[in-house]
Amino acid sequence: MQKVLAAAGVASRRACEELIRSGRVRVNGTIVHELGARADPARDRIAVDGKRIARPRRALYYLVYKPRGVVTTTRDPHAKRTVIDLVPGRSRLFPVGRLDAASEGLLLLTNDGNTAQRLLHPSFEVPRTYRVSVDGKVVAESLRRLTRGMSIGGRTLALQSAEIVQREAARSVLELVLVEGRRRQIREMMQALGHPVRRLVRISFGPLRLRGLRTGEWRPLTPQERRVIERMLKEPARPRGRRSSPR
Repeated sequence: MQKVLAAAGVASRRACEELIRSGRVRVNGTIVHELGARADPARDRIAVDGKRIARPRRALYYLVYKPRGVVTTTRDPHAKRTVIDLVPGRSRLFPVGRLDAASEGLLLLTNDGNTAQRLLHPSFEVPRTYRVSVDGKVVAESLRRLTRGMSIGGRTLALQSAEIVQREAARSVLELVLVEGRRRQIREMMQALGHPVRRLVRISFGPLRLRGLRTGEWRPLTPQERRVIERMLKEPARPRGRRSSPR
């Protein structure tokens, strides 16, 4: 059932699972609670919160340069703008992953819940690269701590890689790569090192790059980018071992 909902662009597969568990999904008028329940969108009437879902449509993928102050959600009554508002006429899209409101940079929007779920699953280890401007002069030992692991809030957090792009007495620019992390992880780690973040920009998500887009702009994925994503997700997922930076 969650695959059917995700394919119809309702939400990511994980979010669709929550919709089912919370009793918000009906098939032919009957509430469905089982994730393994089956339904045919061509024959069955499937509804979420009383609204019938559309039949699966062509998968859409857009790259967006999220500006600061724009929230990464489909709906937020308290926000002036959401990232969905940046792509006019595409209300059934949803973001793959998140960027907090104070951050900016690359986001992938899609109506393909199955692909979104796989891109976010830790076993595929899709890297996110960030260009981060911080206060102060970052030293080599701080870089080692970022990749070796730091205990913050009772959890050990680590980055895949960290390097200095530019360094001055009062400011440093870093390129940080995160494979699996938690909300605001980079900000918390840099704050713990005594280097508060001034600006955080995601410049890549897996093989997708931000270059060519200015803040607030968007474009469809190119055929080549879509093929690269498809090939990447066809490769066997890596078995998960013990990791130092939980999602």
